[in-house]
Parts: sequence; C-alpha cells; structure tokens
Amino acid sequence: MTVTISRLYDTYPDAERAVRALEAAGVPHSEISIVANNSDNWYSADKKVDRDRDGVDDRAEGAGTGAGIGAGLGGAAGLLAGLGLLAIPGLGPVVAAGWLASTALGAAAGAATGGIVGALTEAGVSKDDAAMYAEGVRRGGALVTARVADADRARLEAVLGQSAVNLQDRSAAWQKSGWKTFDPASKPYGADDVRKERQLYGAGMR
Repeated sequence: MTVTISRLYDTYPDAERAVRALEAAGVPHSEISIVANNSDNWYSADKKVDRDRDGVDDRAEGAGTGAGIGAGLGGAAGLLAGLGLLAIPGLGPVVAAGWLASTALGAAAGAATGGIVGALTEAGVSKDDAAMYAEGVRRGGALVTARVADADRARLEAVLGQSAVNLQDRSAAWQKSGWKTFDPASKPYGADDVRKERQLYGAGMR
C-alpha cells in the first residue's frame, strides 16, 4: 500500500536537502514533490540555477532530459532539475516540481478547496494538516511530499523529519494571532512579510 508523507520547512535549502535525502534513500523522484514560496524572488527565470553544483543550469539539464513543467514537473535528472515558477491560489508565486504541483494545477482544481489543499487531501493528507501545510508555504515555507510504501513510512518520515517544522506547534502560534485555517482567497505574503515571519521563528535563509 502506498501512503503520502509530507513535511514543512522554513526555507528552500532545508527542503532541498530533504528531497536529496529522499532520493538517496531510494524514493524515485517521480514520487516526490516540492512546493516552495518565492515571494522574495530567490528563484528567477533570469538567474542561473545550479543546485547540484555541476556548473550547468539545472533547468537546462531538466529540459534536455524531458523534465520541467511541461513534462510532469520532474524528470530523469532528478526532481530538482525540473523546478519551475507557478502561481497556486492563495500561495502567490511558488517554485515547484513533481506530482503534487501538477495535481494542484490540474485535477484538484475542481475540488471544493481546490489548489494545494485539494491536491493534498486527494493524496490522503487530512484536511486540517493540508490547510496547515498550505498556510506554511504561504508564509514563506517549503513543502516536501512523497508517495511511499507503507512499509517504508517510518524510515522515510525520519529522513524527512530532519530540519522540518513542528506543524502542531507552528499552527498553535498562528492561532494565537488569530489564524483559523488556510484561505485560498487570502492575500499572498510579500517579501517583507516572509522576512518578518522567518525572523519570528529564527529561520533566516542560509
């Protein structure tokens, strides 16, 4: 049986490390997805993206191997080579790759909640957790989601758990300031909002 596991990270570099760790643990990149806030424009179409540090723009590598947004937001060069800019309702600009982003833009668009929450709940994530994950991305975070065999769940959740946000503690902090649930009609965070949010939790970009 296949199950969906997800974790939220305060920064893209933390999420990137989680993706690479999953791939190193044997999870096919076709089963992994990443959705990261881009309000502060850390990712740009004009800027070279060389996350694997091999001197070649990852997007060029992705295009050369049939990866990228048009080919399922991922590809043979690894998930991160398929990164692309998207706009998902309620989140604003995000950098994404993988099956979850494709679902959020496609099949789940007709769901009652639509977008990222609809995509997560369709994949088996509880509605409450899906709303918290979506809010975390809206506030500047990055979400990594993977479809894995139930037998491997505990082992791979431990891999994902490194540097991940404690979702219950974080949502409790949001609730103290009046947050109730993710609203796709809410205004996306801007760069200043994201900066303040990261400072609040001691999560400056590394």
